[in-house]
Amino acid sequence: MTDLDIAARSPKTRELNCSNQLLGDRAALDAAWERDGYWFFRDVLDTSAVGRLRGVYMDLLAELGVADRDDPAARYNGRSLEGFPFRMDPLSQRKAWKPFVTEPPVHAFFQRLLADEPFWIPTVEYRATPPTADRARARLDYVHQDGFYNKGIPFRICWIPLAEIDEEVGGLILGEGLHRGPILHDSTKPPLYPIPDGAVPEDRWRRAAYRPGDVLLMDLNTPHSGLSNHSDRFRLSMDIRVMGRGEQTPIVGCLTAVEPDAVWIESEDGRGGRFRIDAKTYCRGLDGKEIPLAGIPARFRPGDEVILAATSDHATTIRPIH
Repeated sequence: MTDLDIAARSPKTRELNCSNQLLGDRAALDAAWERDGYWFFRDVLDTSAVGRLRGVYMDLLAELGVADRDDPAARYNGRSLEGFPFRMDPLSQRKAWKPFVTEPPVHAFFQRLLADEPFWIPTVEYRATPPTADRARARLDYVHQDGFYNKGIPFRICWIPLAEIDEEVGGLILGEGLHRGPILHDSTKPPLYPIPDGAVPEDRWRRAAYRPGDVLLMDLNTPHSGLSNHSDRFRLSMDIRVMGRGEQTPIVGCLTAVEPDAVWIESEDGRGGRFRIDAKTYCRGLDGKEIPLAGIPARFRPGDEVILAATSDHATTIRPIH
């Protein structure tokens, strides 16, 4: 396959709108969010804090023997990726996100942006994506809308590049202005309910050449995807979910009991109790697949950490932390 053939499989994109000039103007920020379904900020996160988080990634890649700890480009050295933790489970176990979001300048930025104390939902993806071996396939990894899988949790997706991510490396691509339209997932195709090819119009795709210090926040219903990595470097990023503490935040805690028609949960902030589960409860596993009602007692156990959204005493969403 020629380079032209590969290029034809990459969506044609335009540049993301930059929101830096809107900081401090709540009405303008809200209008941009309503119009675009995202905010993109350049050079607003403390690069020393970003560098410390990046260092945690590079420590792990060095332990795995696939990159040099001190390589600023995070180049892949070509060693075998057999057993490579593509979901970066070691970083999930270490909860690498926590020290980062509590760094004073990082906290201050999100406090100013949200006009509230940030409430971090520990649905975290640590991406250290190596170059793809199959450059013949389409560049879009998996187009999705987070809201479909997280009913009742009105968070903002927060995507943070930890190194320079140009078009060759890939990074995040989104469908601008589609967050107030219909849900694009195919409800007839469980358990992942994929978005059909072509559902996002070609002229709506947006991305940027990302660099450390940037941050992209998206509406939970903005369709987006990663682009496969066609470089010689690892693609380093973290995405997490954030809300204002004064918003309708979910309960993050541990299950204390699981029954066929209810779960019990306790959290550090004192919220919890018994919540009914039924066919309207959306329950998902770490792989994103829906778990049927009958499978919930077998899948979840007392002591499991979960995120639970509820209306009154009815659980609308239950999902594991990762």
